Amino acid sequence: MELTWITIAASLAMGSAAAFFFIYAVKRNWMQDLEESKYQVFWSDAQDMKRVKPTQETADGSQSKAK
Repeated sequence: MELTWITIAASLAMGSAAAFFFIYAVKRNWMQDLEESKYQVFWSDAQDMKRVKPTQETADGSQSKAK
């Protein structure tokens, strides 16, 4: 029974910490313009994919015979 109370206290502490962190982030304007961040990540990934030269294995899904 003691272990149950410890897990309940731990879960309440973690939930409170997450709620306070969320409130802190909102007050600091960390939640503004999330779309900008999404597009920065998307376009940087798209540019990285253009730089990688496809190998035979990635081009058609077959495994290379040089192994």
